[in-house]
Amino acid sequence: MSSDADDPADQAAEQLPLDFKHPASSARDDLVVSSPLDAAIGLIDRWPAWPSPVVILAGPTGSGKTHLANIWKERTGARPIDARAGGEPPEHPVDTGPLLIEDIDRQGFDETRLFHLINTVAQNATHLLITTRAWPAAWPVTLPDLRSRLKAATVVEIGEPDDLLLAQVIEKLFADRQIAVDPKIVSYLVQRMERSLDVAQEIVDRVDALALARRARISRALVAEVLGQWDDGASGT
Repeated sequence: MSSDADDPADQAAEQLPLDFKHPASSARDDLVVSSPLDAAIGLIDRWPAWPSPVVILAGPTGSGKTHLANIWKERTGARPIDARAGGEPPEHPVDTGPLLIEDIDRQGFDETRLFHLINTVAQNATHLLITTRAWPAAWPVTLPDLRSRLKAATVVEIGEPDDLLLAQVIEKLFADRQIAVDPKIVSYLVQRMERSLDVAQEIVDRVDALALARRARISRALVAEVLGQWDDGASGT
């Protein structure tokens, strides 16, 4: 006779919650401060006393660019804008305020449109924040005037999260769920996961969901199981 643990219905129930996400806060007070983000945080906090009309945050996926951009957008009322061809003309009245372009290297851009957006920002004495994984020098820019504008922009690099930042973020993500986790488990997780804040969010979601499904405490074995599932998914097995 099979045990409850072997019941297919129970096994299916364990997997169902793995797809839901706990909403992450993008408030300034929720931002964990650590050396990979110091320069970028300082610049966001100093607005509008920026060294140039255009600031570019460059860093790998999961380094915190989106969180910083959201903080700046909430603080300034910046309007997200599409730099690709076919977007609203830069003469649009709202463009007299701060603008935000996210993931420009991933979304792509029209050179003439981006050039005009930068000029409009400068003419209206406001600011444009751009996030990207690649430095502007690597962007496919052939328009000399645009290349000149980008060289004049302030570029701030965000490094990969270090161990301290990852641990603090993971602890905070669990705390947001009112869950206290053994620091040894957090350390175990940090040493074995991809160095990405986005991945940290996803793994904490999965750990929390699996623990809830099993009505179990968050243990090293449970975390190891989630990491194994994550690795299997990443490798396509």
